[in-house]
Amino acid sequence: MKIKNEVMLITYADSLGENLHELSNVLSKHLEKAIGGVHLLPFFPSSGDRGFSPQDYTIVDSAFGSWEDIEELGNKYYLMFDFMINHISRESVYFKDFKKNHLNSKYKDMFIIKDEFFPKGRPTQEEVDLIYKRKDKAPFQEVVFDNGLKEEVWNTFGEDQIDLDVSTELTKEFIKSTIKDMASHGCSLVRLDAFAYAIKKLGTTDFFVEPEIWDLLKFVEVEAEKYGIELLPEIHEHFSIQHKISTHDYFVYDFALPMITLYSLYSGKSNRLAAWLEKSPMKQFTTLDTHDGIGVVDAKDLLSDEELEYTSEKLYEVGANVKKIYSSANYNNLDIYQINSTYFSALGDDDQSYLLARAIQCFAPGIPQVYYVGLLAGRNDIELLEKTKEGRNINRHYYDLAEIDKEIERPVVKKLLNLLSFRNQEDAFSLDGKIEIETPTDSTIIIKRINLDTNSEVILSADLVSKEFEITKNNKLVNL
Repeated sequence: MKIKNEVMLITYADSLGENLHELSNVLSKHLEKAIGGVHLLPFFPSSGDRGFSPQDYTIVDSAFGSWEDIEELGNKYYLMFDFMINHISRESVYFKDFKKNHLNSKYKDMFIIKDEFFPKGRPTQEEVDLIYKRKDKAPFQEVVFDNGLKEEVWNTFGEDQIDLDVSTELTKEFIKSTIKDMASHGCSLVRLDAFAYAIKKLGTTDFFVEPEIWDLLKFVEVEAEKYGIELLPEIHEHFSIQHKISTHDYFVYDFALPMITLYSLYSGKSNRLAAWLEKSPMKQFTTLDTHDGIGVVDAKDLLSDEELEYTSEKLYEVGANVKKIYSSANYNNLDIYQINSTYFSALGDDDQSYLLARAIQCFAPGIPQVYYVGLLAGRNDIELLEKTKEGRNINRHYYDLAEIDKEIERPVVKKLLNLLSFRNQEDAFSLDGKIEIETPTDSTIIIKRINLDTNSEVILSADLVSKEFEITKNNKLVNL
C-alpha cells in the first residue's frame, strides 16, 4: 500500500494487546478513523534492545504472530518496518558462523575487524576520541573465536549489536535481499535505523560521513524503488542534517518538535515554535514521542543552550514522576542526549496542555507519528521502570485489551482520537499545500494550513500560557 497522508501509529507488536492478532483487533475496534499507517517496531527474533538486535529478518518472532498477521495489517494500513542497517545481532547466523570459523567464515566480510580496518599501531587515542559515540567506552568489542584467537570488532551500540561493513559486496547483497523480503510482506516504508553510523572511514567521526553516506542511501533507494518502497533515514542529531537529507527529496523525521513544543508550553513563548514551523519541510514525519526518550540534541540551535537547559530542568520540575536518575547509567541509559518520560507526563499529566501539544503536531508540516503510549495519553510506568532498571521502559507500558478499553474512554483520549481523525480527513493538510504562521502576541500562535487546489483552510489558534486553543475550518469552529 502506498503511503497515505494520515497519522501513523508507532507500536511494538506486543504492546497494544499481547500479539499482532490482538493489535489488529484494537485498531479495528477503536482506531480505524484516527490511524492510517502503522510503524511496527522490530518484530523479528532478536537478542536484545527490545527488537533492535535482529537475528533474522526473514521470519516473525513466533511470540508475536506470523507474516500472515502482518500482511493482514498491510491490507488496511500503510506499514513501516525497521532495518537496522548499521548492525545485526551477535546471535544471527552470520555472526555465529564468523565466531565459529573466524577468517574462514563465508560471512567474515560482513563485519569490521579493528586490526584490519586501522593501519598497524592505530587507532591512536586521538582517533578513538574523534569517533562519534553515545556511550563511554570505545566502539569496539573483544570476541573470542572458537579457534581460541581474540579480535576486536566494531560495536557502536550494545554488546548484542555487531556493526556491519556496508562497503562489502556481501553486505550489499544482504541489504538487497532484506529489502526485497520486506517488500514481499507489505512494507510501504523502510526506516533505516542508526543510518548515520553505517559508514566508517579513517580520519573521520564515523558519523554521517560524506560523500559515502549519500552513496549508501542511493544504493538502498535504488533497491527500494524496485518495489515501490520509500525510505526514512533515522538520525538523532543537529536539525541541519535532516534538512540536508530533505534537499535530496527523502522523507525525514522532525525530532526537534518535541523539545520545541515543550519549551513553548513551559515558557508560554511562541517565537521559537513559529520560527521552526516556518522552516520545516513538508516531506517529513513529525513526532512528539517515540520508543526512545525525548531528544535534546535535535533542537540545538533552534533553542539556545540556555533555552534547552531551561526546558530540560523544567521537564524534571513539571513532569510527573520524571527524575534525572531515570536518564542515567543507573537505569541503563546509553544516550545522554535523551530524557526518559512519556510526553503526557512531561506535561504534568495535564489534559489541556497535552491536547494543545498534539494539535500543534497535527498542524505542523508533515505527517504525524503518534507513539502508542502517547495515543492513550499514558503516564510514566514507574513499576516497569523499577522492575527492569531500564530507563526507556518508563515509556514502554504493556496494555492488555481490558486496559485499552478503559483508557479509550478517558476524555483526553477521546478528544485526541477526534483530533487525529480530523487531521486525516481534511484536505487542507495536503503535503503540497501551504502553511502560514502568525504570532499576534508573545504568547499566542496561529497556524493556517491551506490546500491551494481546493482553497480549503483550517486554522489553529492557541494561547501558550492558558493552553486554550480552537480549531476552525473555513471560518467555522470545529468541536473535538
